[in-house]
Amino acid sequence: MNKTKIGIFFTLLLMLGVCSSCGEKKDTNKLLLNEVLITNESNFQDDYGVHSAWIEIFNKSYGSADLAGCYLKFSSQPGDTIPYFIPKGDVLTLVKPRQHALFWADGEPNRGTFHTSFKLDAANANWIGLYDSGKKLLDQIVIPAGTLGANESYARISDAANQWEVKGRSSDKYVTPSTNNQTIDRNAKMEKFEEHDSVGIGMSISAMSVVFFGLILLYVSFKVVGRVSVNLSKRNAMKAKGITDKQEAKEKKLGEAPGEIFAAIAMAMHEMQSDVHDVEDTVLTITRVKRSYSPWSSKIYTLRETPLKK
Repeated sequence: MNKTKIGIFFTLLLMLGVCSSCGEKKDTNKLLLNEVLITNESNFQDDYGVHSAWIEIFNKSYGSADLAGCYLKFSSQPGDTIPYFIPKGDVLTLVKPRQHALFWADGEPNRGTFHTSFKLDAANANWIGLYDSGKKLLDQIVIPAGTLGANESYARISDAANQWEVKGRSSDKYVTPSTNNQTIDRNAKMEKFEEHDSVGIGMSISAMSVVFFGLILLYVSFKVVGRVSVNLSKRNAMKAKGITDKQEAKEKKLGEAPGEIFAAIAMAMHEMQSDVHDVEDTVLTITRVKRSYSPWSSKIYTLRETPLKK
């Protein structure tokens, strides 16, 4: 029996280890390079108000992913690779589901976690790689020389898509730091609705119908609940009085409260909600208490008299 329990215990440990390793492997594939801007003249500014090149990383999963301990590597010449270790201890390195993280390639790592130790090269091709803490390659991108101009970015068509394109050359494809790469300026559903109901009469009728239907539903609900509660109170009153005849109970008005009681309850609830039912607690009342005086209980006669000085 004990050997069986020990075997089950080690089997569960092995399964947990396999699941954790699988989850860890899946976690490393969450992060992708999403958009890169090399020459920043009048685009997005960093937290120091400086226009610098930047690299956007996207978390494509629906769970959080931590960049702490990962590496960003850059190379503009063969064999010349500069790594940047993303430090641990910064809560902002935890990228929320389907969100972005922006790193400034300004060569100033002393300015903060999101400032890399390398600068991007506008004259040559730029290779950028993203590695996990185990130095496993997660994603990489090569931006050919001369591809981007000033304030232009090399980005995926949409977040986590396989196709890349140049953004910033036209008004419909603009640079999108820390936001979705797919820029949608039109809504097909809204345009179709506007085509069939340009004035908005249908929308107004639909909205008013929903409101009136809700009010009718509330009225019916309160009506039914009120009737059920009245019947229950009558039944309880008849049971307490020992009356079984409904006509007799109706004549004696069992379970029916006069309107004054409902008015008093409503007023009490109103005062309770308005915080005015305890005004008397804030009033200080001083009442004089009369006590009969008796020399037998007076303390002055128990005191020792001080002798007079001559």
